[in-house]
Amino acid sequence: MSEKKNIFAIIGSASANSSNLKLVEKIASLTTDIFDLTIFSDLKSLPHFDPELSADNPPRQIKEFRNNIEQADGIIICTPEYVFSIPSGLKNAIEWCIATTIFENKPSGLITASANGEKGHEELQLIMKTAMVKFKNETTLLIQGVKGKFDTENNLIDTKTTEELNGFINEFNKLVRQ
Repeated sequence: MSEKKNIFAIIGSASANSSNLKLVEKIASLTTDIFDLTIFSDLKSLPHFDPELSADNPPRQIKEFRNNIEQADGIIICTPEYVFSIPSGLKNAIEWCIATTIFENKPSGLITASANGEKGHEELQLIMKTAMVKFKNETTLLIQGVKGKFDTENNLIDTKTTEELNGFINEFNKLVRQ
């Protein structure tokens, strides 16, 4: 069997009971044999972006965040849509990384899981394309109506979403191993 790949997953939601976190935890449980998945779900801990500090003197939390991205074989971003956009905390985290090249050619999976999510999903792909990550259509996933896809015990119960998630995992694994 091939070696496990280190994956850094960023949760775009600030909510403690996030459907996005549940989704990434599901991915983690389905991929224990192929990925060592680290979940970052505390965007609130990152300071507000300061361009004067970004390049030469970033805060400790930003250095750690960037290091996690840099050391990963691939990244997954799983986010809701807020007001037809990505959440401000996620945008803030990405902005702290733009002055670097840590995203360049980084194999990436981009998931938008929200009530609707179409505009946020488009924006996420545009931003990450600008950051020069490596993704393809098969490593992006839009899950609409995500709250209704889980039961009260946080089990993913929607068959179509389960199939799409398995396809996403398969394609993301291929991309990371290229």
